[in-house]
Amino acid sequence: MFVGAPMWANRSWVGRHLPADTAAGTELVPYSRLLNAVEGNTTFYADPAPATVAKWASQISAPFRMVVKAPREVTHDRRLRDVGPRLAAFVDLLTPLADALGGIMLQLPASFGPNDLGALATTVRSLPSGVHWSVEVRHHEFCGGPAMDDLHRLLERHHLERVVLDTTVLFARPPRTDAGRDEWRTKPRLPLLDLALGERPVVRYIAGDDEQRAEDGMLAWIDTLTTWLDEGRSPTFFVHSPDNRDTPQLARMLHDRLRAEIPDLTPLHEPLPVAAAQQESLF
Repeated sequence: MFVGAPMWANRSWVGRHLPADTAAGTELVPYSRLLNAVEGNTTFYADPAPATVAKWASQISAPFRMVVKAPREVTHDRRLRDVGPRLAAFVDLLTPLADALGGIMLQLPASFGPNDLGALATTVRSLPSGVHWSVEVRHHEFCGGPAMDDLHRLLERHHLERVVLDTTVLFARPPRTDAGRDEWRTKPRLPLLDLALGERPVVRYIAGDDEQRAEDGMLAWIDTLTTWLDEGRSPTFFVHSPDNRDTPQLARMLHDRLRAEIPDLTPLHEPLPVAAAQQESLF
């Protein structure tokens, strides 16, 4: 079971979830001791330099899954048209991550609908092998009916996961903070489909700014995740909140609760101490 947050370099975590002496640019070292997965969002906006990918690989404590988003150029600008060479180059760039590359996510825009399934079918037939691929769709017609059935048949045929997007808690109550209102405005309002098409389901849980409701909504996943684990699947669960201040704590809580249900579940690493070590006086 892999749990994570939508970033690893949140400076508000330093001294709260990460050691107080964590220098900028080194956050992945303690983060990978705190959680065993991360959602790589920066790759959506720009390709990292090869040296940056090599640095990431050197900082990770295994086992770890970095699930990165495919470039926006591929999913939004080209809408999956003629993107084979671009995706192949992207996979080559990430090669240094080796087993830590937990997968690549094709996050598609809300305007990508049933009429675009042909482009998705063409793309998935030529995806580079050796990578776990997942697809997040945001068009409402993929949440039921014939279009959803066609999508699922396509993904299952090519062994791709459908990303499970859970925004039910976010939209259950109007937000109270500016960050919450921004989430309310930008995140898709879609019904929850808590399904697993393959062996490595991916869940993106988007909470609101009510801390108790965020915790309760996350823990409502315990039964589903336990079932998936009992079936031999290996889920990756990402916890989001409007300010992400305490998403590491929530993610570790989820893993702890699952271990209470499944005692032989592999534990997370012991995190590095948050407080800086005190040097003994020489006098």
